[in-house]
Amino acid sequence: MATDILNENGESIREAVGEVVIRKPWIGMTRGFWKDPDRYLESYWNRFPDVWVHGDFAAVDKDGCWFILGRSDDTIKVAGKRLGPAEVEAIVNAHDAVIESAAVGVPHPVKGQEVGLFVVPDDHFPWPVSSENHAESINALRADLYEAVMAELGKPLKPAFVRFTKALPKTRNAKVMRRLIQAIYEDRDLGDISSLENPATLEAIRDAI
Repeated sequence: MATDILNENGESIREAVGEVVIRKPWIGMTRGFWKDPDRYLESYWNRFPDVWVHGDFAAVDKDGCWFILGRSDDTIKVAGKRLGPAEVEAIVNAHDAVIESAAVGVPHPVKGQEVGLFVVPDDHFPWPVSSENHAESINALRADLYEAVMAELGKPLKPAFVRFTKALPKTRNAKVMRRLIQAIYEDRDLGDISSLENPATLEAIRDAI
């Protein structure tokens, strides 16, 4: 497949994060959306002339190895640097006391966005916080996660916060719905939640500590 990576100006780039595009037709290519040709063009064709925009961010290193960094509509942009949520989540999830996590972009007046982290702690981790000792344990884990992210990604990408929750909102096929987490954090309308598997997870995010 004639795959490439473009920057915001539509220029082919390497050793930097950009938008995945495909320059020639391929066998599995979508030919349109049912009764909605305008949305099809807007989704795939209107960003750059004559190339298919796939909706993912990626990078190619000096050896030609490709790194897929997640959906471009999920990407967090901190002071001009693009960051895939999966990059942060992989670091956080490697901690022994973490089951899973979700990294989302949260507004910042200067940087544009910062990283916000919602973390589901291990089953053996004390929950809910019901004593001073539990609070100390949570604060210690929070400090560990800050340090882990900074060690891998650098101090400028230190999360704005780490909050602990019982569960993350997911679709029926187990995809984390980051947009709902962002909407709850920013106190915005949630929009369509028909694909949400468990509505109780929304309250879990609201109750995150």
